[in-house]
Amino acid sequence: MSGPSKYIPQSGFEKWLDKRLPIIRFANDTLIDFPTPKNLNYWWTFGGILAIFLILQILTGIVLAMHYVAHVDFAFASIAHIMRDVNYGWLLRNMHMVGASFFFFAVYVHIFRGLYYGSYKEPREVLWGLGVIIFLLMVMTAFMGYVLPWGQMSFWAAKVITNLIGGIPFIGETIVTWLWGGFSVGQPTLNRFYSLHYLLPFVILGVVILHVWALHVPGNNNPTGVEVQDVEKETVPFHPYYTVGHPDNYIPANPQVTPAHIVPEWYFLPFYAILRAIDFDIFIIPAKFGGLAAMLGSILILLAVPWLDTSKIKSMRYRPWGRIAWFVFLANFILLGVCGFMPAEPPWTYIAKAATFVYFAYFLIVLPALGVIESPDMPPKSIADSIHPKADKSGAGNPVNVVVK
Repeated sequence: MSGPSKYIPQSGFEKWLDKRLPIIRFANDTLIDFPTPKNLNYWWTFGGILAIFLILQILTGIVLAMHYVAHVDFAFASIAHIMRDVNYGWLLRNMHMVGASFFFFAVYVHIFRGLYYGSYKEPREVLWGLGVIIFLLMVMTAFMGYVLPWGQMSFWAAKVITNLIGGIPFIGETIVTWLWGGFSVGQPTLNRFYSLHYLLPFVILGVVILHVWALHVPGNNNPTGVEVQDVEKETVPFHPYYTVGHPDNYIPANPQVTPAHIVPEWYFLPFYAILRAIDFDIFIIPAKFGGLAAMLGSILILLAVPWLDTSKIKSMRYRPWGRIAWFVFLANFILLGVCGFMPAEPPWTYIAKAATFVYFAYFLIVLPALGVIESPDMPPKSIADSIHPKADKSGAGNPVNVVVK
């Protein structure tokens, strides 16, 4: 996609370095001169926004780790120490905590933009798969970070979620014991979560680099879903054109007192609703394992989307029924979040079951069926045509003919 390098070393030092370590050439080709479709909209900015959030989370996390004490007796007090005694500790902690919410908001926008514009289709299947892996790593990292303050919600979230793993046949109890480091959530558990919470962001950073690398091979998708045919006419250089908390968690952890209503952070709520929706045994599969499998499956199913969507048209702009289905899916995802927030009682349990069915039906039934029965509009023949539409007697290239006077 990028074509031959346009970088020309200017100074003697640049020429010397370019022969030995062409890092400036690499930066120029990937960040400045990288061909980017002219018709990208603001939804494409969230990839860069996520990169900024990731760096901020890592930097603030490193500083917070210097003051945090991973001990069940002192973890809660160390958070209070950071907020009250450390210079600008209140700012760093709030940036890290609230930044996680903004991070996940940007991720959800990024995912739904990809689903709407077909960014998972050939030749970007690997790019999409790497993105799903990043999302899984983010979920694990955020959950472990939520446990670290060792407040009431932190402790019981660790207790409830890790207990679910015990529902895995044969090996579940062994995995839970290993995670706990004993027979219940305690000091070894906190040590493990602290170590992994510190390590995983750097793993995420590594996968993000692969994600960006995979992006630069085929190049950016665009709102029309039409691949770049003429780099000179249809692209521009990347530069300069495209350059919350629970009250109960402020109470120290108490293993003897269970909160009346345990609720995860908002960005986990849709998946938490799916987990709770499976509260019945499915033949020989116990409800505990069924809920865990449904929750994991709701994320892993994203890996199969490039093959589940059988339509030849990428962008939902030209798929009227696909566009309606996408908006219904978005509304259903928000509804799942509401169900996850509400107590596990009627009518929310029934609504959660229905919304869970709709969630999986979108991927397993609607997307494959639409590719067969839908009659999409004809997308433009090229990106240039979408920017400067021309009259066409056949009507191909635009859903609506343009009359040139």
